[in-house]
Amino acid sequence: MPKVQLTDLVLRDAHQSLFATRMVTADMLPACEKLDKAGYFALEAWGGATFDSCIRFLNEDPWERLRALKKALPHTKIMMLLRGQNLLGYRHYADDVVAKFVETAAKNGVDVFRIFDAVNDPRNFKAATEAAKKTGKHIQAAISYAVTPFHTIEKYAELAKQYAGIGADSIAIKDMSGLLKPYAAYDLVKAIKKVTDLPIEIHSHATTGMSVATLTKAAEAGAEILDTVISSLAMGTSHSPTETMVEIFKGTEYDTGLDTGLLLEIAAYFKDVRRNYKKFESSFLGADTRILQSQVPGGMLSNMESQLKEQGASGKIDEVLKEIAVVQKDAGYPPLVTPTSQIVGTQAVFNVLFGRYNRLSGEFQDLLAGKYGACPAPKNQEVVKKALEALKLDKEITHRPADDIPPEYAKLEEEAKNLLGTPQVSVEDVLTLAMFPKVAPNFFKKRAEGPVVFKPEPELSPAPGSGQAGSGQAARYSVNVNGANYDVVVAPAGTVAVSPAAGSGQGPVSSAAASSPAAPSGGGAVINAPVAGTVLKHAAAEGAAVNAGDTVVIIESMKMELEIKATSAGRVRFLVPPGTTIIAGQPLAELQ
Repeated sequence: MPKVQLTDLVLRDAHQSLFATRMVTADMLPACEKLDKAGYFALEAWGGATFDSCIRFLNEDPWERLRALKKALPHTKIMMLLRGQNLLGYRHYADDVVAKFVETAAKNGVDVFRIFDAVNDPRNFKAATEAAKKTGKHIQAAISYAVTPFHTIEKYAELAKQYAGIGADSIAIKDMSGLLKPYAAYDLVKAIKKVTDLPIEIHSHATTGMSVATLTKAAEAGAEILDTVISSLAMGTSHSPTETMVEIFKGTEYDTGLDTGLLLEIAAYFKDVRRNYKKFESSFLGADTRILQSQVPGGMLSNMESQLKEQGASGKIDEVLKEIAVVQKDAGYPPLVTPTSQIVGTQAVFNVLFGRYNRLSGEFQDLLAGKYGACPAPKNQEVVKKALEALKLDKEITHRPADDIPPEYAKLEEEAKNLLGTPQVSVEDVLTLAMFPKVAPNFFKKRAEGPVVFKPEPELSPAPGSGQAGSGQAARYSVNVNGANYDVVVAPAGTVAVSPAAGSGQGPVSSAAASSPAAPSGGGAVINAPVAGTVLKHAAAEGAAVNAGDTVVIIESMKMELEIKATSAGRVRFLVPPGTTIIAGQPLAELQ
């Protein structure tokens, strides 16, 4: 076995970082025969945001993807990224759901469980690690890396020792934002090697331009496994090129033994595939050293750009990046990795749009209250007080958060049966609904239609000097309306065709979204949407009397929940039904 092995992330983190997790399984399978021959330690292919993206945007069953990849990769271990007690969702789940998910993932094809917790709370590893141990699969406990006054090499080494004690088979350093500097990596690996003899894997994004040097120094310090990405999907917010690392180590004691010729064939394939996803590409393609301050993970950058566009605030990204550092400090310096990256990032957007902490997302309230576990550092108590008041709690939670969650799998199974209208449901469908209860119902309705298909955008030849498409050609445009992407085709005869963009998640317009919103009567105070998003539910009954400050509507914006409160007392009249896609400033209700 080579002294250094590589895990390629081309099937998961590469496209999550570069084009918002949009790669479909059909674009992965043709490369699998060669990927399987390459000789990797593993291929990271599942978990992270892939599950969400499959059902939200691609109309793909993520479990079918896992089974198809397992069949196509018989000689290579499949790794998944698992968020500890959060699994793949944005909340903690009961221990019985965690156990069922891990067991089912193992049966469907996962060989390596890379388990992490966003705040590095070892208590949040317990259920997932115990479940993975029962499957006999490889358990890799990951340390979420951050650079703050409270994250030191000594504390990271102590974490590694604790993770070894709970049954890990290897340790990963998960550097989500490219913050791990080369010499710091060397010292960190050396420190961990002093407290455990478990293999160490290094995961470091290329966002800040340091990753190739970081992987090299980590290998010199004794790291046995390195995460890379085939070159055509490498760098930018992705990772170091696989071929580059192979060549750096070739002929040395760290020689990986991988065939560069075969790797170049794989790279050529994915170079062509990447053209299919040009519309989703992040503009962060080089080295962005602003991340050294904001610490935003690579996978979050492209999503944050699109989210700001939805809010009509694309010009505020630099302001938001600066605000993230403030919010992270006030929240007790949680490492920025899903879900904390989304929670902190969305709160930073709200702070920029509405003033600092004038509006708190439900998830940010939970983070401050300790519902995600213990953050590394003391929090801003003034903000904590706001969160506790909103949650009607007397004090922060200090025990393991999952201890408050009773077994819930049986209840979720009944919900799935009722939703699908069948006496029996698969475990996979129950877990899909559990992970994303707001998205899964629509996916189940459309699943039979099959996955979306992406094709390269046609290159148009404008007529000289006209600025328009050439004679006889259709002009194609991508237009964003109220946060939804549409493909617009203008034919030479002047006819216009408009359709939801492939992968936009729009699909057929729902009856709720299609219905015309009721107009304010003009006789009372109007409650407007502060941001673009989706109406999740009405928090009061139609016609109910509410007081100023009462929650009237709950919306989802940027994957976070936001309570919209009454501005005065009155009887509420709703203007839009749940499920409606809304724009900032749109009237939601009025008080009469």
